[in-house]
Amino acid sequence: MTLALDAVYFANIGRGVGAILLYALLGALLMLIGFWAIDITTPGKLNRLVRDGRPGAVLVTAAGMISMAFIVVVAIWSASGLLAEGLLAALIFGLVGIIAQVAAVRLLEWVTGIRIGEVLAADELNAEAWVVAAAHVALGLVVAVAII
Repeated sequence: MTLALDAVYFANIGRGVGAILLYALLGALLMLIGFWAIDITTPGKLNRLVRDGRPGAVLVTAAGMISMAFIVVVAIWSASGLLAEGLLAALIFGLVGIIAQVAAVRLLEWVTGIRIGEVLAADELNAEAWVVAAAHVALGLVVAVAII
């Protein structure tokens, strides 16, 4: 008895590994863009507040990154089977999703009167930080499902 692999086995593995690497790079890029979008639309330097251990900044940033991941994952999942088309669709849906999600959270903060700069810079975690964090996650889910 011999164990034989199909002639195209390694070519398929190579294409799959290549797709994983390209989608991982695209996902990382979109996550960085998502963080940047959250950072530039909030008062203060978000990455500095996180590094300083401000609990509101950490919570809101973590929730924002989770929501961005929802958007990126669904954008990749909904992409077509062709690699180039799939990458382009994931990029477009990811960018539009990030813009929609960040804009919606900023609108919610404005409507509710949350002073996000104060929430992020506070020494202690407050209820408003939880509201903003929940809004990030909820809106990330809504945007992600809208991509489907």
